Amino acid sequence: MQQLKIGIIGDFNFTFNTHHATNMALDHAGRFLEVELSYYWIKVNEIINMKPQQLSNYDGFWFAPGPYLNLFYLNGVIDLLLQQEAPVFITGEGYKALIDVLIHRNNLSANGEKLISDNLVDGNHFERVYVVPHSSALIHLYETRNPEELTATRYSLYPQLIGSLTETDLDIEAYNQFEEPEIISLKNRRFFLACGFCPQISSTRELPHPLVYTFVKSCFLNN
Repeated sequence: MQQLKIGIIGDFNFTFNTHHATNMALDHAGRFLEVELSYYWIKVNEIINMKPQQLSNYDGFWFAPGPYLNLFYLNGVIDLLLQQEAPVFITGEGYKALIDVLIHRNNLSANGEKLISDNLVDGNHFERVYVVPHSSALIHLYETRNPEELTATRYSLYPQLIGSLTETDLDIEAYNQFEEPEIISLKNRRFFLACGFCPQISSTRELPHPLVYTFVKSCFLNN
């Protein structure tokens, strides 16, 4: 049986349901794909200091939802993994961090303009978000799935920013009911996908979330 090693980037806290759900969703996907899967939580301040050889020991990386003890390092970790080839799956706060890194890389805010909002979800609770698939791949993944997801992070992007990034770096895989990009991916990577919501919450043993098993399948092909 194929063996996979996945690094979960975050500060695991047993009191957070999303952290348990992240572990369970990987179990669901591994069982569904019949692969032997091991996963290890890596703190943000630890992975930022890892060498390329250490990173190469992992078949893929998943940014779990926060909160992060060292949110300051999150952009740096994303920048680091942009230099690797392994599949990357981002859920939660990492969505905004990816956008921030791309803004910086493309010098899109030379005068310090704010091009992406702060989190629009108030407090520590979940909102319902409705996924409207845009790409053919997402249309296929969601064709038999309820488009309702749960999120604790939602962001608004300046329209000009969306235009600039889709010309150079990003593909918009899906929007939400507010007509904002909800699932995005990098053009130059086989799998580098980010969503603001938490797909792991709705994953079950009988029906693994399609984004999670697509990520695991990508790790399998990368192995």
